[in-house]
Amino acid sequence: MTRRGMLSLTLSAWLAGIGSVIAAETTVTLTSVGAPLQIPATLILPDGAGPFPAIVVMHDCSGLGPQSSGAPRRWANQLVADGYVVLMPDSFTPRDLPNGICTESLERLRGVSGFARAGDAYGALAYLRTLPAVDGKRIGLMGASNGGFTTLASMYVPLDPKNRLRAAKQDGFAAAVALYPSCGGPYGSWSTRRAEGNRGPVIGYSGVYQSIAPLLILIGEKDDWTPAETCRRLAESSRAETHPVEIKVYPGAHHSFDSAAPVRFVEARSNANSPTGKGATIGGDAAAWADAKIQVSAFFARYLKP
Repeated sequence: MTRRGMLSLTLSAWLAGIGSVIAAETTVTLTSVGAPLQIPATLILPDGAGPFPAIVVMHDCSGLGPQSSGAPRRWANQLVADGYVVLMPDSFTPRDLPNGICTESLERLRGVSGFARAGDAYGALAYLRTLPAVDGKRIGLMGASNGGFTTLASMYVPLDPKNRLRAAKQDGFAAAVALYPSCGGPYGSWSTRRAEGNRGPVIGYSGVYQSIAPLLILIGEKDDWTPAETCRRLAESSRAETHPVEIKVYPGAHHSFDSAAPVRFVEARSNANSPTGKGATIGGDAAAWADAKIQVSAFFARYLKP
């Protein structure tokens, strides 16, 4: 029997109430929407009887391999404890980047941007909807940094009728959380203008980010990798047009505030918001991280739990 078949059998027994079932974790494979790419993913099931709401967690630039920041797993553990099925796709290994893209050139990053990875997110959504343990109408999306970029790319309303995700987004995610994402766009009608073409500080804003479902952005005030001001402008313009976009900015916090690592400047990091294209400050903020856990739990409970 295949792994997929074994998983289906386990879930069927679960729903039938046969015996005592503990939390389970397995590796599955899904297909990226709009691209002929097979994506490995980690599926984690909570204790108890389903069907459960579910959340797709998109990793940051460090990926899920040996160089991973560990943030996706930390959030997955909390979400499973909150009663969600969690699916974490590995976007980088099948693209021959198992060690992540944090220090790749800006030109190389275009091939693995949030727009490319949004197809992986929708492949994960489609996969979850095949599982009897998942309530297909209550599936959320979450990501941090590059995963936050992917979240914003997954949640905006596309204007181009030929957009590869247009059909998928018409029955897409029910809610989403983006931690310190790149808000520079372009996302549908929302776009920004930079000081030096494709890089440097954002100096102009236009349009409106139209979200397909409720969206929460959490970001640090002192983030110099994905600046909070751009996200504040995005959320402000969205709310002015009654789109369901919320934001919380944490005073004094930097990029990757949801970690225990000390704050430090890493010169090797690729950074489109830097005039040189390099260098970013990262590090944890205990107060911001503690509050983010509360915000994420409350937000998803509001929109994904009956």
